Amino acid sequence: MKFPSREIVERLRMEFPKGTVVELVHMNDDEHAPPPGTLGTVMHVDDIATIHVCWQNGSSLGLAFGEDVCRIVKNSK
Repeated sequence: MKFPSREIVERLRMEFPKGTVVELVHMNDDEHAPPPGTLGTVMHVDDIATIHVCWQNGSSLGLAFGEDVCRIVKNSK
């Protein structure tokens, strides 16, 4: 597994600050993923660029960089 660069992690932290509301487009973890269209609030971005989200359905499954897709609904900036 190749980890993202520090620059990518910092870019994601700027793009997805805590409190940003996102909508799930696609998650590769079909068994545990919230359904597409589920909204959630970003909690933080970790050092391997996983975007940790508190989803409206109660899940806290993170978005994996380069694998999962979401769109920003409301930026917290």
